[in-house]
Amino acid sequence: MVEYLGKELELFQHATNWKAYFASTIHPYVRGNVLEVGAGLGANTRFLVTRATSSWTFIEPDKKLADKIDGYTTELTISKRIITGTIDAIKCGKFDTVIYIDVLEHIDRSAEEIRKIHNLLVGGGHLILLVPAFQFLYNEFDSQIGHFRRYNKLLLRNEVNSVLSEKRLFYLDSVGFFASLANKMLIRQAMINSFQIKFWDNYLIRLSKFTDIIFFHQFGKSLVGVFEKQE
Repeated sequence: MVEYLGKELELFQHATNWKAYFASTIHPYVRGNVLEVGAGLGANTRFLVTRATSSWTFIEPDKKLADKIDGYTTELTISKRIITGTIDAIKCGKFDTVIYIDVLEHIDRSAEEIRKIHNLLVGGGHLILLVPAFQFLYNEFDSQIGHFRRYNKLLLRNEVNSVLSEKRLFYLDSVGFFASLANKMLIRQAMINSFQIKFWDNYLIRLSKFTDIIFFHQFGKSLVGVFEKQE
């Protein structure tokens, strides 16, 4: 059993505006049999599921968190399966969609993880990644919650494009980018509190929905990638 050491899930589980925002950008690719890796409490799933989804498999290495997923996803009307472990625990089965929401940065050998995912996807299936953006924003908060790295487009392409084809790659939360930069350069706060999360979710995310369009999604606090396995 792996025990989750960070406070990230507890802090962000109520960031509903953010979850609805990033989920809306990837909905066209969430379909069929879905595998959500590093599902945590399952707090993202109700925002991610679509009418095109037929089943949902949760993978979570922390048993304490995995045991809570069923309670957080009672509204799901599709077939669901909860597995405690990593993707190595899946011995058979193929998926139309594999989703990592703020998970890949927690994996030391992430390129190796991507190669394993390739084997779990059906032809034409999608891998969807949401990761923190820009290594120069890496700070004490990243370290405390177990991030090995932050990503830019080049780094994510280098890890994924050798096995999957890029379909979309774009940044989200441009206002949050500047907030993170201010914290990195000026405030230097090691841990974010719940008041700051609520302010970011209620106000900054709403602004980012407009500024992301204005800046053509060229930068942001997070990076979203959609990749496809060729038929």
